Amino acid sequence: MRITQFPRARLLRARLGRFAKDTRGTVATEAVIALPVIFWAFLAAFVFFDAYRQSSINLKAAYMVGDTLSRETNSIDDDYLDGMKGLFDHLAGRATNTRMRITVLQWDDEDEAYLRDWSQSRGAISPLLQSDLSGISNKLPVMADNERIILVETWSHYTPPFKIGLPAQDMYNFVFTSPRFAPLLRYSS
Repeated sequence: MRITQFPRARLLRARLGRFAKDTRGTVATEAVIALPVIFWAFLAAFVFFDAYRQSSINLKAAYMVGDTLSRETNSIDDDYLDGMKGLFDHLAGRATNTRMRITVLQWDDEDEAYLRDWSQSRGAISPLLQSDLSGISNKLPVMADNERIILVETWSHYTPPFKIGLPAQDMYNFVFTSPRFAPLLRYSS
C-alpha cells in the first residue's frame, strides 16, 4: 500500500521552499540590522581616536614645558611659571581644568633618597612635598650623586564628544628632564 502525502503538507513545503529561495527585500532587512552597528562603530572609533589625540597633545605640551625649563639659566619666578601654565593651556588646545606642578629634585647617594629642592603648582593641585616622593620614586630615573632633574606633572580633563562608553577622565602626564645649561633651575618668589 502506498502512503500519499496530504496536499496541504505538500503545499506548505512548496511555499516554505519558495520563501527560502526568495531574495527580495534582503538588502533592506540587512541595512536595518547593520546600519546602527556600523554607525556606533564609527562613533566609537572617532571618540577613541579623539581621546588618543588629546592624550598625545597633552604629553607633547608637557614635554615642551619641561624642555623650556631645562634650558633656563636664570632663576624663575611666579610670572614665569604662570607663563608656562599659559603655554601648556595653549598647546593642550581644548583640554579643560588643566593643572601643572613643577618640582626640582636631587638624588643623594648618602641617604639613597630623592630630595626636593622646590615645588610649585598652578591650578587646583598642591605642590609636591618631600613626604610625597616615596610614592613616586619608582617612576623616577636612576641618577648620579647630587644630580638634579626637573619634574613636570600635568593634568587636564577630557570629556568625550559622544557617549559611547568612554567616561570623562583626567589625563595625567609625568615628565622629567635634566637641566641643560645650568646645574640647577632656581626658583625665587
